Amino acid sequence: MKGNEVNLEYTRHMTRRHFLRDCQLGIGSMALATLLHRDTKAGIADKPLNPLAPKRPHFDARAKSVIFLHMAGSPPHLDLFDYKPELVKRDGELCPDEFYKGKRFAFTSARPKLLGTPQKFSQHGQCGAWVADILPNIAKVVDDITFIKSMNTDQFNHAPAQMFLYTGSPRMGRPAMGAWVTYGLGSENENLPGYVVLISGGTNPSAGKSAWGSGFLPTVYQGVQCRSKGDPVLYLSNPKGMDRDVRRLSLDALRDLNELQARELGHPETVTRIAQYELAYRMQISAPEVMDVSRETRQTLEMYGAQPGDGSFASNCLLARRLVEQGVRFVQLFDWGWDFHGTSPSTGIGDGLAKRCQLMDRPVAALLTDLKARGLLDETLVIWSGEFGRTPFREGRTAKSKVLGRDHYPDCYTMFLAGGGIKRGFTFGASDELGFTVAENKVHVHDLQATILHLLGLDHEKLTYRYQGRDFRLTDVFGHVVHDILA
Repeated sequence: MKGNEVNLEYTRHMTRRHFLRDCQLGIGSMALATLLHRDTKAGIADKPLNPLAPKRPHFDARAKSVIFLHMAGSPPHLDLFDYKPELVKRDGELCPDEFYKGKRFAFTSARPKLLGTPQKFSQHGQCGAWVADILPNIAKVVDDITFIKSMNTDQFNHAPAQMFLYTGSPRMGRPAMGAWVTYGLGSENENLPGYVVLISGGTNPSAGKSAWGSGFLPTVYQGVQCRSKGDPVLYLSNPKGMDRDVRRLSLDALRDLNELQARELGHPETVTRIAQYELAYRMQISAPEVMDVSRETRQTLEMYGAQPGDGSFASNCLLARRLVEQGVRFVQLFDWGWDFHGTSPSTGIGDGLAKRCQLMDRPVAALLTDLKARGLLDETLVIWSGEFGRTPFREGRTAKSKVLGRDHYPDCYTMFLAGGGIKRGFTFGASDELGFTVAENKVHVHDLQATILHLLGLDHEKLTYRYQGRDFRLTDVFGHVVHDILA
């Protein structure tokens, strides 16, 4: 068919409902854009909607923001929070057949030996939570924490497991959790991104930028990677020879051209481009200020163990508090260095793990303490997790080594949450006496995703986006809110 015939055929089959839903910016959007017009130097011009403007949640939210602390590589939960005296007692025994035969592991094929923890455990707080002695600071704040000891995922390798945790799919192309949240709620601060990513440990997570990408959502919702060392955001500064006034003039010209295109074509990426240019301009003033931890008191820096400009996990935890304090909706921290296979002393679950915990324990406890002291913990959901767990047996490649290590394990692992509508001093779920299976109250990754959205006032079944002919959501077609952990 020729072009005109195709257009005629399309018009003939378009119903009024299709027109109202799909036309350019939509009837409702065009009306609202007219109401929200602003004065410009050139006069009055109708502006496309700001896609990051604050939006109403589906219902009253328990949390306003999220800080997700991801220990990239996945910490050995059996050596930190899930104490198994029976596993220690049976250390060195051959693994029972039913726990390894017919299952896939990343680096273990022959029959492995059970591995009890070399770490010492003791109970802490009024809740009596078991915590390894290499985490003395987290042990002091367990009465503000809910531990989930029955987590379960479908993936056993790092990149797919990280993508599954954040996007609901082990394959690339889906929006990350933070992108869904900013799509559903917008941003509270028009001078800062709604979704910020901070990285420590010297390495990006295995999933790369897919872990904070926007997928098929407009790119305005993707995470903005900031740095605690050097310029807070790459390419934010003006080019040589261009001052702020000239930058404003050039952005005004670009904005006018993009607005013409947005009104004519209605493509969401054009609106995204306008919003991103304007946000970058505003961030030139706001970002350096909020990202400068040297503005904190000496006592606060010492509490976190942070040094201004060092790019450490401690500094990133302090930055996370500063960001949510300024209205940033979702802050995602990745700390690489938690892949404890035991292939070297630094990746062993003895001294190697103890040294790694020294870098993490203090700032995490400080973050919870600091948020609580400032009255922010009740409205900030803090999450600590890896992408999966570690095996209750020795990693196959290091079976004869003096260095102890564990393989990847998706069936059962431990994470914790605090603040933002979560119970305090509580443990939910349990693994069996050897740590192989979930013994009670399994929590799948999709359940965790549904619960996080619920705490932010979002119904995971209603937060959808139409793409390629169907409505997608973070939890795919699965997930149940874990009401038992809610305060």
